[in-house]
Amino acid sequence: MIDNIRTQMRKGLLELSVLLILSRQRAYPSDLLRTLRQGGIAVVEGTLYALLTRLHKEGALDYEWEESTIGPPRKYYTLTPHGHHLLSLLRQEWQRISASINTFI
Repeated sequence: MIDNIRTQMRKGLLELSVLLILSRQRAYPSDLLRTLRQGGIAVVEGTLYALLTRLHKEGALDYEWEESTIGPPRKYYTLTPHGHHLLSLLRQEWQRISASINTFI
């Protein structure tokens, strides 16, 4: 039961986490995975790629291809102005929710 709860909470925080990471620097998906895992958010590639695709379609992310010296070109993601606005809204909501929950803790 606790694993299911943990999974649902992580899914809800994944979008915020990805936007926060990309607000600091552009990133390749494997860099995002590594950073998320270092932060304690376990995510599989398929879930991340689906999120990146959705955020791109919504206009929150853009990407650029960059040649790689060790393989095929890499797609690096960045936040668009809409992505920065979305991040701001998600941060506000996170602060509101966490303040509410902290009153009970």
